[in-house]
Amino acid sequence: MTDLYGMPERTADRGIGRRTILRGASGLVGLAGLQACAPARMVASAPPAPLPGERPRLIPLRVTPDQLIDVKCCIRPLRAAGPNLATELIGDTLVVHNYGHGGSGWSLSWGSAEIAVGKALSVLPREIAVVGCGIIGLTSAVVAQRAGLKVTIYAREMIRRTRSFRASGSFTPDSRVALAAPAGAAFGDVWEQMARLSWKAFRTYLGLPGNPVEFGDSYNLSDKPIVKREHPADPAIIASWANTGLPQQNSEFGEYRERIRDIVPRPIDVPPDENPFTVPYVQRSSQMHFNFPSYAHTLLSEFFEGGGRFVNRDFHGPAEYAALPEKVVINATGYAARDLWRDTTIIPVRGQTGWLVPQPQANYGVRYRNIMLTSKADGVVVMNTNPDIGEMLGVGDSMELPDRGNIEEALKIIAPALAPREA
Repeated sequence: MTDLYGMPERTADRGIGRRTILRGASGLVGLAGLQACAPARMVASAPPAPLPGERPRLIPLRVTPDQLIDVKCCIRPLRAAGPNLATELIGDTLVVHNYGHGGSGWSLSWGSAEIAVGKALSVLPREIAVVGCGIIGLTSAVVAQRAGLKVTIYAREMIRRTRSFRASGSFTPDSRVALAAPAGAAFGDVWEQMARLSWKAFRTYLGLPGNPVEFGDSYNLSDKPIVKREHPADPAIIASWANTGLPQQNSEFGEYRERIRDIVPRPIDVPPDENPFTVPYVQRSSQMHFNFPSYAHTLLSEFFEGGGRFVNRDFHGPAEYAALPEKVVINATGYAARDLWRDTTIIPVRGQTGWLVPQPQANYGVRYRNIMLTSKADGVVVMNTNPDIGEMLGVGDSMELPDRGNIEEALKIIAPALAPREA
């Protein structure tokens, strides 16, 4: 037995027996079904939605600078060809890569882990190592445990100190995940598999104490009629990823979200008599989001209670993987793989979030002009984006110093749209 951050003794037995062979074979066939084997969870009832023709009574969000308690920056690891899920041998060690998910790491974490663990099981190990403890690494470790494997995570830091904890925390499965041309047509099928498996897995965490995963209404506000923003190719831009190593316009990014439109809530227009805002045009949708502290606690608890071990260490090159006692390693190092594995196809994409004091009674999100707010249990997330730039925002920028002024500007822009509406 150990506490949440304890390290049980290493087991020396590394043989492969009949049970291992059966376990490996069955894991390859039915790995995706392992989510159904998770322990039963309590389900809390959701508050009733407003009736048709009734204006929602929204608790006003406080968006003044005195509520701003943190500003975080993260680097999204965009790989032009999409996440690296390939395998390679380093000495006698099988390395299964699982990194490079762009802005979709949280959203694709379960599906990506299922693929990576499935490849790890192909050589019938009893135990594996996972390098990296961001959301991809930790999820891979939990999936491997559910497949019956002993798992050790090797990482410099636990998830709470990784770049994963500096994300926005919404379900955005095709955010800067790949460039269409280098990813190729076949990537769409892989993406859909990851997205659907992840969506199904996240739903098993709804209603748990602490609300690690939950839904909230999200409102898109506009001063003019809302139309879907398109980013057609600009023929005047001759440069592209192919000849510069960086995308040069939005049309180079892959778009895959329509593949899962049957399971993800779609936006609907809000009639004037149901519009709770002073802005004339509004759409409403339901948005899944993740509350980082609760979610991390839930996964870490399962990992350690299942006998998982965490070893604090750095890696300086692939050869060090071969020196690990585990002969199967899942490499989930995110943006760090650019230097560690010399993967220069990883493109840094800077992102920044501001965090306001949690306002749990105001469980909704708002998008207005270039500003996005999402009220979560761990705080109100503020993002100052640029819809005209779209996916190109932050591309090639690896600077991780926060800019508080950018967030304060966002609060000034959105405050008038959130003013109480007169009866």
